Amino acid sequence: MNAGINLIDDYSLEMTGKDVPGLLEAQHALPAGTRINVTFLGNEDLEMRIAAAKAVKQAGFTPVAHISARRIASPGQLEEFLSALREVDAIENIFCVGGDPETPMGPYASALDVIQSGRLPEFGVKEVSIAGYPEGHPDISDADLWDHLERKSTALKEQDLDRVVLTQFGFDTDPVISWIREVRQRGIDAPLRIGVPGPAGIKRLLAFARRFGVGANAMIVKKYGFSLTNLMGTAGPDRFVNELGALVEDDPAAGDVGIHLYTFGGLLATAEWAQKFRKDAS
Repeated sequence: MNAGINLIDDYSLEMTGKDVPGLLEAQHALPAGTRINVTFLGNEDLEMRIAAAKAVKQAGFTPVAHISARRIASPGQLEEFLSALREVDAIENIFCVGGDPETPMGPYASALDVIQSGRLPEFGVKEVSIAGYPEGHPDISDADLWDHLERKSTALKEQDLDRVVLTQFGFDTDPVISWIREVRQRGIDAPLRIGVPGPAGIKRLLAFARRFGVGANAMIVKKYGFSLTNLMGTAGPDRFVNELGALVEDDPAAGDVGIHLYTFGGLLATAEWAQKFRKDAS
């Protein structure tokens, strides 16, 4: 049995508000109860986000709606979103992240601000995922990233909310395993979901890597399983998942670690890849 099977056994993935047709297309290939994150993008509105979360729930999966703190214009808008999620029974699990806008659109400059508002448990939230960055963030110092991760974890604990740390995607297991060790050394015992791209075209993967400041030099991408000199094909995370699985298996202190699949190549291709990986690894 491949070590990666332990990571992929309870994988999560994500979709945008526009991906409902893709969700229905991939439904047959996804295990019942799969956690599916629904993004909070600037070009989508409340109705679209809620419709997507509702579709995830009705299809037999677990919706994890994103809250992009810097895109929330007011406390009233946050309440409207949480109330709408509650109405479609998609409120228990959320992912709270700072978000992209350089200037906050309202009073929430960070995910920590949303968490510290105290509103999440009032509406029925039971578990909050927070962001982790094994390779750092292009606009935030490592010291600030660690400070916020620890403070968010503490704030959630104080509110009796379950915690998950979900990471940005990467191509290299070395910084990931180093980051996992530091998370545990800092006393954060929450489950970790390590982001990795699902199968996708190499050009598309590199475009997303550049956009999010992820390391993608020749050495790293070769280790991942493709070459910068041949950009015409597709690449999947088989090698990454197997290598990370072996590293986690060898480190008892790693704790609860799983995989979160970014669906750059589409929901169906990602779900079918996971289905085949599990079959081949078992």
